[in-house]
Amino acid sequence: MADTAAAGQPRLWDISAPVHAASPQYPGDTPYRQQWTAAIGPDSAVNVSAITLSPHVGTHADAPLHYDNAGAAIGALPLQPFIGPCRVIHAIGCGPLVEWQHIAHAITTHLPQRVLLRTCVKAPVEHWDGAFSALAPDTLERLADLGVLLVGIDTASVDPANSQELPSHQVLRRRGLRVLENLVLDGVPEGDYELIALPLKLTTADASPVRAVLRSLS
Repeated sequence: MADTAAAGQPRLWDISAPVHAASPQYPGDTPYRQQWTAAIGPDSAVNVSAITLSPHVGTHADAPLHYDNAGAAIGALPLQPFIGPCRVIHAIGCGPLVEWQHIAHAITTHLPQRVLLRTCVKAPVEHWDGAFSALAPDTLERLADLGVLLVGIDTASVDPANSQELPSHQVLRRRGLRVLENLVLDGVPEGDYELIALPLKLTTADASPVRAVLRSLS
């Protein structure tokens, strides 16, 4: 969803999934739950809630710890990959895997260090869809060869839902790539933007929710 910008100001695109009790989660993950622990009234001046959720609910950044027992937690990662110039590339209707042929049309000699892939006409933010498009390992390898630091996708994972070996996650581990999953790129045109998608400084967590935003460059 794009915010209307004032004249002469950059346009913002909110590319984050809404998070609430009906948000889909990977099968077996902890769903979002919220309870109120205090309410404005005679005994409290404020409303206070407690929430529980998997850090993979909604738009999130995976940490190496998610797929490597010796990997860093999300709060230990440098922030540079999560903020800066990026390119949105459409691979809508590509099938089970985003192959190089689906994105080659948008690869240039001036490729930014961040690439976001749109595979959905409309991201499934209200229901679980196990038939989502994942990323072919070779696609990640070739993006890393071109100097890409971060790859994002508008689906639940860079590997298929039924994958046990997680070959694309292992490419992330081996090549030191950062990743964003469950982006919402509905209506975002192909092109270059500034990405802002900072994870929380969760010092022992395997992932973190992010509020991902694109800002127009003009």
